[in-house]
Amino acid sequence: MTQEQLSAEWNPFSSGFARPEEDLSTDITLETYLSATAHSDPFISLFDDDEPQVIFPRPREKVLGSVKKRLAELEIGGKEHVEEYLRSQYRNGFMASTIRGTSLCLESFVRFLKAQGKGSIEEMERKDVEGFVEQEQDHGMKPTTVKLRLATVKAFVRFLIEQEVVGHDVLPWKLQIRVPEALPRAMDPEDVDRLLAAEGSVRDRAMILVLLRTGMRIGELLNTKMPDVNMEEQKILIYEAPKNRRGRVVYFGSDARDALQAWMEKRKQREPYLFHARKGMPLTYGGARLMFKKYLRRAGLSNKGYSLHCLRHTFATGLLNAGMPLECLEKLLGHNSLEVTRRYARLSDKSKEESYFKAMAIIERSQRDGSERCDRELPPFPEETQLLPPYGQELHEPA
Repeated sequence: MTQEQLSAEWNPFSSGFARPEEDLSTDITLETYLSATAHSDPFISLFDDDEPQVIFPRPREKVLGSVKKRLAELEIGGKEHVEEYLRSQYRNGFMASTIRGTSLCLESFVRFLKAQGKGSIEEMERKDVEGFVEQEQDHGMKPTTVKLRLATVKAFVRFLIEQEVVGHDVLPWKLQIRVPEALPRAMDPEDVDRLLAAEGSVRDRAMILVLLRTGMRIGELLNTKMPDVNMEEQKILIYEAPKNRRGRVVYFGSDARDALQAWMEKRKQREPYLFHARKGMPLTYGGARLMFKKYLRRAGLSNKGYSLHCLRHTFATGLLNAGMPLECLEKLLGHNSLEVTRRYARLSDKSKEESYFKAMAIIERSQRDGSERCDRELPPFPEETQLLPPYGQELHEPA
């Protein structure tokens, strides 16, 4: 394979590239090819120093490059401040998805400033930030999305204040977006039994059981590699979670271990990831989502609205019902705060549930047979009881 062919066929940001076992000419050896594909440095070079270099940017560099191109299309002054802010995120080690989301939000905010007649970002006022929030709300965005966008713009304005580009009065300190606090969606125990009883492939059953017994996010499971799995100790090492970049250890039960063992006997041994598609390609989130939908259809649960993330909620609720302390569950789920884990306690507060049904049984029995009625009026205060003598009567001190 020539240098031009390799450059055209191998793309580290796509799921399709030339396989090592395919035709490779003497221009690049198999050892060099495999070494390059596994390389983790910021820039990947496949050739010796005396040959033209082919450099493949990592995802974060690629995002930063695309952001710079989009900013060049914005016709407003001061857009270099946006680029500098995104570069500060890059220097601080922010994930590529965070940089991309920030750039899209700030691009929308800059376009809003342009529509308000601002010739430069330095001309923004507090009412512009408030107006941008109202615009997003008028577009029908969910409160959680609006809250995230407001937080992004606030962080950008604070950066401009530190750089002395705008004044402190630009930042709306007290502006907050109230969002509904929804309960986590867990599967009913009967539905879990129906799901596990449905027919499916060895791989699909192993994926569902691992998600259900470990509480992993689907992104974490798709990024799991073979060395991360310890079958003897029944645990999986998550070195860096894609969502919050926090590492942790999760454990799986005997049924998940048996399902994993059956899958490992059939999977392609040369593939690095624990779960892969049929032809050895990396399994994407879209593919996992379609798999779960098919499983729900076979189990007769398509109308329940369950998602892959419901398996994580089911895992947490089940452990709390079994008596696991919140502090332990927080570590297993990889939450940043105990308050996030505390949401599951509202689903599994057995003491509150038992107290309610005990009291309700008394009420229903009382209404049915007329016994054990509760007095609705306070007892009358005895009129003859006098705490003090009448007004004007002389009080005598005891001898």
